[in-house]
Amino acid sequence: MNHSQEDFDWDKLDNKGFGESYSASQRAEMEKMYADTLSEINEREVVKGTVVGIADRDVILNIGFKSDGLVPLSEFRDLPDLKPGDEVEVFIEFQEDANGQLILSRRKAKILTAWEKIQGALDNDSIIEGTVKRRTKGGLIVDIYGIEAFLPGSQIDVKPIRDFDIYVGKKMEVKVIKINYSNDNVVVSHKVLIEKDLEQQKAQILNNLEKGQVLEGVIKNMTNFGVFIDLGGVDGLLHITDISWGRINHPDEVLSLDQKVNIVVLDFDDEKRRISLGMKQLTAHPWESLPEEIQKGTKVRGKIVNVADYGAFLEVIPGVEGLIHVSEMSWSQHLRNPQDFIKVGDELDAVVLTIDRDDRKMSLGIKQLIEDPWTRQDFMEKYAIGTRHTGIVRNLTNFGLFLELEEGIDGLVHVSDLSWTRKIKHPSEFVNLSEQLEVVVLELDVENKRLALGHKQLESNPWDTFETVFTIGSIHLCTITEKNEKGAVLELPYGIEGFCVIKNLAKEDGAIPEVGEQLSFEVIEFNKDDKKIFLSHQKTYQKIEEPEETEGKEVKGAKKKKRPEKTENTVATLGDLEALSQLKEQMSKDQG
Repeated sequence: MNHSQEDFDWDKLDNKGFGESYSASQRAEMEKMYADTLSEINEREVVKGTVVGIADRDVILNIGFKSDGLVPLSEFRDLPDLKPGDEVEVFIEFQEDANGQLILSRRKAKILTAWEKIQGALDNDSIIEGTVKRRTKGGLIVDIYGIEAFLPGSQIDVKPIRDFDIYVGKKMEVKVIKINYSNDNVVVSHKVLIEKDLEQQKAQILNNLEKGQVLEGVIKNMTNFGVFIDLGGVDGLLHITDISWGRINHPDEVLSLDQKVNIVVLDFDDEKRRISLGMKQLTAHPWESLPEEIQKGTKVRGKIVNVADYGAFLEVIPGVEGLIHVSEMSWSQHLRNPQDFIKVGDELDAVVLTIDRDDRKMSLGIKQLIEDPWTRQDFMEKYAIGTRHTGIVRNLTNFGLFLELEEGIDGLVHVSDLSWTRKIKHPSEFVNLSEQLEVVVLELDVENKRLALGHKQLESNPWDTFETVFTIGSIHLCTITEKNEKGAVLELPYGIEGFCVIKNLAKEDGAIPEVGEQLSFEVIEFNKDDKKIFLSHQKTYQKIEEPEETEGKEVKGAKKKKRPEKTENTVATLGDLEALSQLKEQMSKDQG
């Protein structure tokens, strides 16, 4: 309904107050017209307002409400050119405070609007721009619409980032990947944008990939088995064995991170997910530059680059290696650990034994640099049968030990030739590795390069003397060292062993003695060749029948006489013999 000045009845103003001349319906209509000029507002919502004035401390805004609102001037610091008539978004805190004033906030409006935009970016998977404010633990803090968002280090780029500080103060496009309203936390990613861009590059590279293709890449990661190279969105593995024709222990010896390198595609699987790369293949194989004068019998010099159980590899020139088998390191017939002779890094001479340029293989030897000691003129005289020598124990076996008499000369000492008296089951019971041992040459076979040695033969056979000590019927004090169902092992004087079968072991009262007991035993059998002595405890107390004959007839009532008691004292005088004295002294030395 439109009203003009002509429609207004000025007469109704006579003698009446302002508006008193209108009827109730007219007043209601007038109030409605006024209310229609105002906006409906709700607290805690964002609305647009127009600047109508700027005071010392506040900005006065008209938001279409019945009264203007106030916003602290400090909330407009980012708008130094603010003037009346400008429109801004504000947050309605209170329609009326205690003073009836409309209270607004631009700061809260900015925060609410920012969260709405951030949520929209997440819902729509859209890209937003932010500014990197500072570095924090594990990543960066990015300002997005005034909200601080966290950019993890793993989400900055597709390659590992080692210096986060270079991004501080720079603008960066990101995508919102997570929002946690409970603690006002936003997580963003720049990596997803790069990955999307790289997908096209990756597809193009993979579609055009061919074996033998030479590409340029950047080293993004290094391990002890090789390096990973970024080919422009696609990673390939350059194995350590394909970096150099020469042997290296770790890629960092010749390469470094972020280095640009040229490589060749060696292979890739059907799905084109794994790409094998090579670098050494871009240069000629070193075997092609190996001098022709290096032939069989040539003396060469190089450096040991690897030592294995079976031998060592000598690098003659970078990328060309020859194997020195352990059997070619020493004239000794008994193989030893290659590390006993050489170690990695040693520089030494060798002789070419075989060479195959087509298969790129070469075998070398170092023992050939010296004369074979088995062919020396003085060998037969020096190691004649019966000569005595001292050597080093190099190896122990069940059947004996190998003794090195000098470099290239070793011999076997059989376990049975270690001691006359001790029963040795394994050489380790008698001697240890690397110990010295004195021996005598028993046999010599130059043609087959074999020496039989003996240690016990350094002394005369004590069993010749034992034969006079442990005569049949003699009694000796013995200690039981072992016992089984067949009988007992006895320790006799002078440290030798004897055996008593179970039926001859029982005591006079019928009890069976235990291990560790000392009892008297009578010798019932002595075998010098087999070095065995059999004894009986029962014989020492057993009563025997001794009949008296009268003209060839047994006398009635003849009594059983007890066997004359024998003790170890019956042989005590033998200890005074010179032979036994020497034997005791020698055995004491052996046992010591």
